[in-house]
Amino acid sequence: MIKQFEFCKPVPKQVVPTGPDWIHEVKYDGYRGRVIRDGDVVQVRSKAGLDLTYRYPMIVEAARKIRNKQFVIDGEICVLDVRGISQFDWLHSGRYNDDAQLYAFDIIALDGEDLRRLPLDQRKSKLAKLLDRRPEGIFVARFERGEIGPQLFEAACGMDLEGIVSKRRDRGYRPKLCDWVKVKNRAHPAYRRVADQFG
Repeated sequence: MIKQFEFCKPVPKQVVPTGPDWIHEVKYDGYRGRVIRDGDVVQVRSKAGLDLTYRYPMIVEAARKIRNKQFVIDGEICVLDVRGISQFDWLHSGRYNDDAQLYAFDIIALDGEDLRRLPLDQRKSKLAKLLDRRPEGIFVARFERGEIGPQLFEAACGMDLEGIVSKRRDRGYRPKLCDWVKVKNRAHPAYRRVADQFG
């Protein structure tokens, strides 16, 4: 089973793409990571491959409650406030590790099968089925299709969210030719963090 893989990384853009082949997700502000289950062993790994299993017990427990014994999920580790909005500073502080959850937006492998060549639509369906009963600690990314992208971005900015990520629904998981686009809310702290980091 796949345990290491190169992540698809959204390309920053200024304009949200539209059209029937795009889906749009809210962008949560957290740490990118993967959740791996192989039999009774569950791991939470960072984008850099660091083992974070010990830090996020709710995510680990949620993965153990899933009926399937083998899977690899791609998502964002985050801590939510009472409004359901991710708070990066809470996550980064380490004081809320017990409350951290995984915002799951893709599935890379399931029951020993490599899913990366499947179109995103099919991977999304498999992820939704896997997390059908939504174990607390892992929740599925909701998404909208097609022309609604710009309106969704406007609504995300109005709710002080980080922005949105748009993805081609008909493409495989292709890190070298990533079909994912992110458009960030310039008023969000995450935008300022990046601006400060890179000048």
